[in-house]
Amino acid sequence: MHFQFLTCLIILFLYLPSLYFCDPRITEAARICGKSEPLNTLIVPIFVEETRQLLELIRDDNWGQYLLNTSDEPMYGLAQCYQDLSKSDCLSCYAAIRTRIPSCLPALSGRLYLDGCFMRYDTYEFYNESLDSARDSVNCSGGVIRNEDKVVEFNESVGLLIGKIVGDDVWKKGFGVGEVEGVFGLAQCWKSLSKEGCRKCLENAGDKVRGCLPSREGRGMNAGCYLRYSDFKFFNQDGHDNNNGGALSTGAITGIAISASAFLILLLVAAYVYHTRSPKRGRRSLDHRMTFNRASLTYKYDILEKATDYFSQSMKLGEGASGTVYQGTLPDGYIVAVKRLFFNTNRQWADEVFNEVNLISGIQHKNLVKLLGCSIEGPESLLVYEYVPNKSLDQFLFDRSSNSVLSWKQRFDIILGTAEGLAHLHGGSDIRIIHRDIKSSNVLLDENFTPKIADFGLVRCFGADKTQLNTGIAGTLGYMAPEYLVRGQLTEKADVYSFGVLVFEIVCGRKNVAFVDDTGSLIQTIWKLYKANKLTEVVDRRLDDDFPVRDALKILQIGLLCAQASPIIRPSMDEVVQMLISKDCEVPIPSQPPFLSAKLEGSASSGRSYSTDTSTLISSALDKKENDISYDSTYSSGVPINELSLIRR
Repeated sequence: MHFQFLTCLIILFLYLPSLYFCDPRITEAARICGKSEPLNTLIVPIFVEETRQLLELIRDDNWGQYLLNTSDEPMYGLAQCYQDLSKSDCLSCYAAIRTRIPSCLPALSGRLYLDGCFMRYDTYEFYNESLDSARDSVNCSGGVIRNEDKVVEFNESVGLLIGKIVGDDVWKKGFGVGEVEGVFGLAQCWKSLSKEGCRKCLENAGDKVRGCLPSREGRGMNAGCYLRYSDFKFFNQDGHDNNNGGALSTGAITGIAISASAFLILLLVAAYVYHTRSPKRGRRSLDHRMTFNRASLTYKYDILEKATDYFSQSMKLGEGASGTVYQGTLPDGYIVAVKRLFFNTNRQWADEVFNEVNLISGIQHKNLVKLLGCSIEGPESLLVYEYVPNKSLDQFLFDRSSNSVLSWKQRFDIILGTAEGLAHLHGGSDIRIIHRDIKSSNVLLDENFTPKIADFGLVRCFGADKTQLNTGIAGTLGYMAPEYLVRGQLTEKADVYSFGVLVFEIVCGRKNVAFVDDTGSLIQTIWKLYKANKLTEVVDRRLDDDFPVRDALKILQIGLLCAQASPIIRPSMDEVVQMLISKDCEVPIPSQPPFLSAKLEGSASSGRSYSTDTSTLISSALDKKENDISYDSTYSSGVPINELSLIRR
């Protein structure tokens, strides 16, 4: 662990730019952090959620204030761009500030003044606060004017300018810019301040920056306002930037990258401390070695944020257990899918990034969604995938309002492609990988309806010397193999079981957790029809009998083989592929699959969360020892679970 932690730091510094080109709009004027607190990993996800909520407000109004109530202490936040910034530049400035202010953590308060925007967080309501004698500050910079004649002239101009930009018209509006004899100034109050509070704040800031003379630049930074003068024009003409949405300058991008490194170090330290102090985490880390390679550090956070229109709802493709996925367009026009990982106390940053990137980035197959890279430099981790235009399989199978009905050939190709993708995961590379969450919503379809397995946040790998892992349960009710659900015993045959359920859903066009008739679930119905030699009755009626009966019977029988109760007698995915592609291959006779109880199935189909003892889950197809085992956990129909707790909804 020590070596891996140092490796991450070394890689980070290899990626730091060697030069820093100043960009006035994201130049840091002051960073004021509160009293240092003991390292607490809970403060990081709380802070990330606070900044995420402020981003939504910034996107709408260029400013916002937000209260995040937590079980420990509330967190109040305020962020605002100065009024001369365009919408695009405001979002870029806020993106920069989000990567820098976390360096104050784990302090419970912090302020950061950039030359284009401001952010503050604290544990009390500070929104109407105009002055704070303990933390208000002044920044004098730019060098000193040496010529005595010019000093007098410059000082007079600064005095006139300050009087102009803190006058009545300015503090009533909360913003003003001005110029006097080659000296330029900007004054900005936070929009949460009253007019009287703004006047008081600006007058105080004006008095402070006069003390900077004869410095060429001065900045007064109070609790409720910001005031700056300079000998060059730093603000946008008439208080508005005419550059609407252009690319960030080289200096801006470089500045963001450098400042982001501080936050990355903080997160690495937090992850390191958390993993070394927690015995459970220490055991879990053995499942996937937390090393990282340079090829994964491909994308910068601000580029991906801009590519997704700052994670706009209009760009949202979907949401899963591990994060929300957005469509993004890179500067070169290439369309990608960007997964924004959830960062909360249940699903930690380090596990998600290292697990998914390290295990999947080196695996290439036509039926696996390609991981293009990631970003770990910003306030949250982002994974970048190839964009798959037809979205997920479940939308074609279960959306009755859609006019798109998959043909039999398309369904067969999807079944075969998914089987080949799983076979590759299980044995097509040096690492044996178990997906653990195979279901229709995790199978994406490209423009040719070629299936691609996605969402690898729950994968596990193990070496050739191991036949199974004992691990916490993670998956989706209705797709999880009985031995995994009851005992936590994980092998490749857990994926085989899930694949069998998926085959039923593809052929029947119905969800496994929904009742087909009064006799039970989809699996029960298929088994009864199989025993009665009436299996074709379950094929999706939207096909209008336009399918080869023999092929349909064969594929359903393969599905039953995959869904057998005992993992030992289930076929491997390689064997499944051979049965699917070979016309002469004899398909063995399946044994009875395990069934969910009718009471539980009804709860599942309702979509409600519930807790249960697993002894009620498995039918008599499992042995008595399994039925005696109970496991206290919480499940939700169609929603992945993990061994920590129910994910947020």
